[in-house]
Formats: sequence, structure tokens, C-alpha cells
Amino acid sequence: MPYPPDYGGVIDVFYKIKALHQAGVKIHLHCFEYGRDRYIELSQYCEKVYYYQRETLSAGIPLRLPYIVSSRINPELLKNISKDNHPILLEGIHCTYYLYHGELNNRKVLVRLHNVEYEYYRQLAKTSANFYKKIYFNLESRLLKKYELKIAGKAKLLALNEKDKETYQRIFSATDVEFLPSFLPVTQVESHTGKGDYCLYHGNLSVPENIKAIMWLLENVFNELKVPFIVAGKNPSTSLIKEIDKNNNAQLFENPSQDTMDKLIKNAHIHLLPSFNTTGIKIKLLIALFKGRFVVTNAASLEGTHLESLCYQADTQSAYVDRIEKLFKTSFTDEDINKRKEVLNKLYDNEKNANQLMKWL
Repeated sequence: MPYPPDYGGVIDVFYKIKALHQAGVKIHLHCFEYGRDRYIELSQYCEKVYYYQRETLSAGIPLRLPYIVSSRINPELLKNISKDNHPILLEGIHCTYYLYHGELNNRKVLVRLHNVEYEYYRQLAKTSANFYKKIYFNLESRLLKKYELKIAGKAKLLALNEKDKETYQRIFSATDVEFLPSFLPVTQVESHTGKGDYCLYHGNLSVPENIKAIMWLLENVFNELKVPFIVAGKNPSTSLIKEIDKNNNAQLFENPSQDTMDKLIKNAHIHLLPSFNTTGIKIKLLIALFKGRFVVTNAASLEGTHLESLCYQADTQSAYVDRIEKLFKTSFTDEDINKRKEVLNKLYDNEKNANQLMKWL
């Protein structure tokens, strides 16, 4: 369900729909429901919206296929998309079963890769502290690697960054894969010059990777730095709340409104966004670059993004501490803003990228 656009993959899908609609494309949206309400906003941009229930593990999903795929097998979906001969954009490996199974052999199909999924799940297994989730993530990773190999030659693939494109070419021998930047809610750099008085980490606080990043910052960086550190996002666990409360320099903004989050992003002096996952693109990194001041992140977050020149890289505890101490004495300038405009306005132009997508479709 691509609404509300409140996390990475959904942000890309929703603003892609909006950009295609503005370009004159008539969209028939097929989406799966699992715990998110239906919103009238989708009907503003789509000719028709179809909804399907996603199966749960308790329903006895066969484990010969990845769960993210097998839970989206729905005969009604196939019936509906077979009523016409329109081109099809499949969002993520998740929705590709009928491509994999051969029912779409005679259709124009593109697949938007949200990650190299097998690698994403492998890294989720590494970051999860839950034993049973580790088992699930590892199993899913193995199934996804076999599945992605079979999907790679069946349609044109659209990667979120150059690294994922290269991985599909190298590991899965994909011959028709292109880089298409994310579609974003912000298309102009809105950063403020000057200085803020805190560091910020923002994101979905229930995601294991994000929790690990925050814990790493608390235990390795803000255990010695006396700089204010704000953590903001939705659905933090009780254990994460307790860990943040232990640090006198840290403050939690739990489930902030969009207006509050925007103010936190724009007023921060440094955005700290370490990542333990090397696939896809971190939407929160892009939002920080469009709206915030300085960004400090690591190599895993930057590889293949074309954003290296806009961020300060730090890959160790001492490097993070050193970057923060130096940047806290530095003002964000018009020169910094112009540098961002040169890179971001060229890459993340929703209208231009929608026109390119239309050519491929």
C-alpha cells in the first residue's frame, strides 16, 4: 500500500505514481493490504485502485519460494492484469511471481528493484537480535538468491543505485538493467545556512538495522561526546527508549508529526546516518541532503549513490567523533548548498525521471 508515504520504499512508489500522473499516464494501481488503511489520496492519481490481501505465514505459505513473493500470489491479481495489454511496472521482487511463472511472457514488463533482496535479508539476519528472526531472514536470503537469479533475465530491471545495477550484472548475469533514481517528496534543496545545536538520527525506529545504528552511536560515539543527540522516528521499542533515556545528551522524539520531523531535520547541525546495509538507497539520507545541513555517514551507505561528494564519510568510532567535533565548529554555507544543488537537482528530478521511465515503458 503506497500511502501514506512514510517510509523508504513507499516514498519511491507514491511519488513515482504522482510524477507519472502529472506526465499524463493513466495508472491502474494493484496493491496488497497488510495493516495499512485505504486512503482516498491514491484515487487522485490513479484511474482505478485494486486491493488484495497478502497471505500470512500462518496460512501455510510454501517455503520453496521467498515469503515476500509467495505471500503475494493472488489469482484475482492475475485475472485483473490480464484484462488489458498495458505495460506493467512491478514494484520490487515481491510482486514478480507471475513474471517468474511465465504468465507475463507476452507483456511489456519492468521491475523496480528496491534492493538486492538476498543481500538485504542476509544483512537483516546479521543485525537482528532475535534468534527466530535470524533463522527466517537467513532462509529468506537463500531462497531470494535462487529466485533473483531466475528473475534477472525476464524483464528490464530498474535499480536504485549503481551498485545494485552492477551486482545484478555480476552475480545474476542481468543484461537489461538500468539505474533510475528514487522519486522523492522534495525536489529542491531547502537546507539552511548557519549552525544548529544538535545531531540527529531519523528513521523508522522499529527496523532492526536502524536500531543497531542508534545503539552503535549511543555506545560508541555519544558515550564520550557532550553534544546533544536527537533520535526521531516512529514506533521505537521499549528497550530502545530505555537506552536513549540512559544517555544524558540524548533525546527521543517518538512518532513526531511530519511538521515536527521537518523542523528537526532542517534545524539539526549534523545528520548522523550510519548504515549496516549496502543495498538500495537510504531515503532518509536523501531527505537529509535536500533539507538538512551536514551529513556524516559510512561507506556502506554511499557506495554506488553518486553522493560521496556531498557527505562526510566516517567508518570508525574515532572517525565519527572527529567529524562531529570539527563540524560542530563549522557553519553550513551557501557554497555547501550550491554544491548540493549541482548534484541533487541533476539526479533527483521527478519529472525528468518520470519521462525516462515512460520511454522504457
